Amino acid sequence: MSLFKRGKTWWIDFTTPGGKRIKRSAKTTIKREAQEYHDKLRQQGWEESRLGIMSSKTWDEAAYGWVKTTEGKTNYGHNLQKLRWFQPYFGGMLLTDITKDFVKEVIGLIYEKTTGATANRYIAVVSATLKLAVNEEWLIKAPYIQRYDEDKKRVRWLKPEEYWHLLTFLPDYLNSMVQLSVSTGLRQSNVKLLEWTEVDFSQRKIFIPADKSKSGEQITVPLNKDALRVLMQARGNDTKYVFIRNGKPVMSPNNRDWRKALVQAGIENFRWHDLRHTWASWHVQNGTSIYVLKDLGGWKTLAMVEKYAHFDLTHLEQYVENVSIGEGPHGTNTVQAA
Repeated sequence: MSLFKRGKTWWIDFTTPGGKRIKRSAKTTIKREAQEYHDKLRQQGWEESRLGIMSSKTWDEAAYGWVKTTEGKTNYGHNLQKLRWFQPYFGGMLLTDITKDFVKEVIGLIYEKTTGATANRYIAVVSATLKLAVNEEWLIKAPYIQRYDEDKKRVRWLKPEEYWHLLTFLPDYLNSMVQLSVSTGLRQSNVKLLEWTEVDFSQRKIFIPADKSKSGEQITVPLNKDALRVLMQARGNDTKYVFIRNGKPVMSPNNRDWRKALVQAGIENFRWHDLRHTWASWHVQNGTSIYVLKDLGGWKTLAMVEKYAHFDLTHLEQYVENVSIGEGPHGTNTVQAA
C-alpha cells in the first residue's frame, strides 16, 4: 500500500512514473490529511516525471512516429520529402524548443518560393507531427500555426515568345526539364525524379506509378514530338534517372539557376508550377476541350480544370453578332449629342 500506518502516524510510500521512490511520514494521525498529502506528492511526482520526458523528446522522434502512421497511404512519399526538407531546421531540436515564431520563420522560406497552397501543405506536416507529440504526452500543447490564404484562381502562363526567350537563359539541365514540363504538363516532382523505367518510347508514353502521383492513381502521359526529342537527347546521361546534374537527380529545379534565368529573361511573378499552367493554357487556346485536358493532366475532377476554360472563347463567337443591328437608317453616326 502507498499509504500505511506506523504506530499512530500515517506514512507514504510510492514510486513515481519516472522511477523515483517517495517514502516519508505524513506527520499526521488523521487519515484524511495523510491522503491529501499523499495525493499532492503523487501529482508532483507525475508532473516532474512527465516534464522530464518532455524535456528529452526531439523533433526527430515525433517526425518518425508520425510518418510511420502514413505508411501505405498515397501521400507517404510526399510526407517523407517534406520531412527531409525540414530536417536542416528542426533536426535534433527538443520539441519544447519549437516555438510558433520559429515555425513561422521556417515556413516563410517555403512561401517565398512557392504558393500559399504549397506552404499550407508543409504546415500540415508540422502540425500533424506536433499533434502526435501531444497525444504521446511529449508536449503539453502544440503551437498554433497560421495558414496562408490560397489563391485557387491564379493562372500564370507564358506566351510562346516568352517561353523561347526564357530557354535561352537556362543551363542545359534545366532547359531540358522545362521543355518536358511544357510538353507534357508533368508536375515538378514527376519531372525531377523521372526514371527511364517510366518511359516507353515504343508507345510514346510516360507512365507515372500511383505512389508518385498526386492523385494516388497511375497517370499515362502521351508524348508529343517535342517531348520525344528531349527524352532522346537525355538518353545516356544516367542509367536510372532521366535528368541529372553532377551525377545526381536534380532534387530542386526551383533553384538559383532558375531564378537567375527568370530575371535575365525579364519574367516576373512566375513559378515552376506555372509551367504546368502554361501547358494547360496552350492546350485550351489551341482547341483542346477541358474534358480531354482533365485526363491528360491527371486531374480527378473537372472543377480542377475549369480555371482554364476562359482561354477557349470559340464557343462564344457564334453569339456575338446577336446584338449587331448594322449602321442604322442614317449611317454610323446615329447617336446625337444632347
